[in-house]
Amino acid sequence: MPIAVSILTSMELIPDELSRNYVFVGELSLNGELRHTRGILPIALMAMQAGYKGIVLPRDNAREALVVPELEVVSFNTLGELVTAFSGAVAPVPDQPIHDHDRQAEAMFAFNDMASIKGQTMARRALEIAAAGNHNVLFSGPPGSGKTLLARALPSILPPLEFIEALDVTRIYSIKGLLPPGAGLIRQRPFRDPHHTISDVALIGGGRSPGPGEVSLAHHGVLFLDELPEFKKSVLEVLREPLSSGAVSISRAAQTCLFPARFLFAAAMNPCPCGFSTDPEAECVCNTKQINSYRQRLSGPLLDRIDLHIHVPRLQPWELAEKPAGESSETVRKRVVKARELQKHRNDPGSLMLNAHLPGKKIEALCRIDADSQKLLISAARRFSLSARGYDKVLLIARTIADLDESETIATSHLAEALQYRTSGIFDGVR
Repeated sequence: MPIAVSILTSMELIPDELSRNYVFVGELSLNGELRHTRGILPIALMAMQAGYKGIVLPRDNAREALVVPELEVVSFNTLGELVTAFSGAVAPVPDQPIHDHDRQAEAMFAFNDMASIKGQTMARRALEIAAAGNHNVLFSGPPGSGKTLLARALPSILPPLEFIEALDVTRIYSIKGLLPPGAGLIRQRPFRDPHHTISDVALIGGGRSPGPGEVSLAHHGVLFLDELPEFKKSVLEVLREPLSSGAVSISRAAQTCLFPARFLFAAAMNPCPCGFSTDPEAECVCNTKQINSYRQRLSGPLLDRIDLHIHVPRLQPWELAEKPAGESSETVRKRVVKARELQKHRNDPGSLMLNAHLPGKKIEALCRIDADSQKLLISAARRFSLSARGYDKVLLIARTIADLDESETIATSHLAEALQYRTSGIFDGVR
């Protein structure tokens, strides 16, 4: 379409003084229709920053561009409509902003409700803590214990995206071509659950022309890896950088690209190949060598970056027979929102920094504990061989638990609860 407009302008069918105030972008079909085009939102943001009056694009992309403030959006279905509108001396009438709820973009992600989960009190509590502080979580337990169900309920207790977060997410999905025609701003936090056969490039991003991967598609949302040890070790190891920095740097001969990747990492696994080594009611058929080999697929540095290690036991028959009695996602989400608001005002006013992302100096200042709690933490660190990162993560989890209790200080009870999520023993001493 921009090429066609340039030709028409040179033929004086479109006034040059009128068209130069607009950015033209879109695909043009052979029959003159303007087709849905990927990457519109970043281009619209660029046009606004560069001082253009507006952007001209296909009608299917209008809602996507209308989220950009102070930029006129003019959309058409065909090139003929565009020529008619621009052939006069008066500027074309821009589209009007749409303020209704964008269900088309919302429908991209589906979650479970916490009310559908039976039993698993400790795991439910861990989900709430993970959501409140954006802490990574790993569920381990026998098959059928509800690990996947728990992880798929995690997005349902996260608050809606802030406007700046929604812009980031929508921009990534637009670049990737995953934003449906006619969709606008994505308001729901993404949930990505790639299969264990995924390649490292598809997970982390890259390619001949570098593009975002699953970790970037999960930005400001949840990345869930089910059957974690089944993923190739080389694939899992590339997660270490984004888990620490919240971004991915892809270098090629011609360019280096930096993609955002600040996500909540959730994973589930069986404790052994057959799945029953920790189940007191089922016989494990794996030998020690098989179990060790299975668990060694997960490196210590990767496990150290996961804040909450949760054992999910088999549900008893009477628990399966009863109706779920837990709180709904809406009820839990209200507490999560309150805790996150406390963090935003305390951790770094004006930013979106949550407890899981606090740097070292901030941890010292905001996660202070009394003498009794300090003794408890030192004793646990010595007994369970906590690394420096593990030590800090216990403090950060305790800070989040205190925030859920709306407490300004970290009590010994908060620290004791945090320690049980970090020292559950599901990895036989790997901390």
